[in-house]
Formats: sequence, C-alpha cells, structure tokens
Amino acid sequence: MASSVDKVLKMVNQKLNEFIHYDFQKFPPIPPKSLPPSRPMKFPYTFSAKLAQFPYRYYYKNQWIYRYYVYATICCVPIFMYISSLANSKENKAKWKAIRQKEKEEYRNKFL
Repeated sequence: MASSVDKVLKMVNQKLNEFIHYDFQKFPPIPPKSLPPSRPMKFPYTFSAKLAQFPYRYYYKNQWIYRYYVYATICCVPIFMYISSLANSKENKAKWKAIRQKEKEEYRNKFL
C-alpha cells in the first residue's frame, strides 16, 4: 500500500515539476480582442444577442424609469444592508429561537 502511494506521490511531484518548468514561450501570442460584429442581426433571436444589441444608453437617457431605478437602488442598498444586519444578528437569532421553542412547547402541550 505504501509503495503504491509513494509511486503516486512521485508521479504527481514529477508532473508538477514539469508544469512549473514548462517553457510558456512556445505558445503563440494572445490574439487581439474580438471585434464587434460588422453588421447587427436583423432580429437577435438569442438572449445574449438581445443583451448585446439592447440600446441601454438610449433608454437611460430618454426614459425616466431606468434612471430612477438606478438611483433608487443606490439609495436603498444601505438601508437593506442595515435591516439585514439587524435581522441576522446573534441576539435576534437567539430571541427568535426562544420564541419558536416556546411555540413548539405550547403546541406540544395543547394535545396532551
């Protein structure tokens, strides 16, 4: 058993050394970033194509709901984080554990 484990460890060590000392200059240079499509699809039928061709800037500029959605999110996130920290505090969890335990005991005693 020990000899097979030693063989495996030796093989893993050898492969790691080969990887560490590998000449990465053999790889071809990284190709340039992909260019945007030269012409958009007439109808983007995939979800990713719809996301890529959606006119975000136009809607943000001309529709009030998109701007206010961003503003409201920025304003509400700190409030939600504060409420979440209060709700998930150790003291609150202990308090609700005691309340649930009391309810469970009342339910158990109800049918005795």
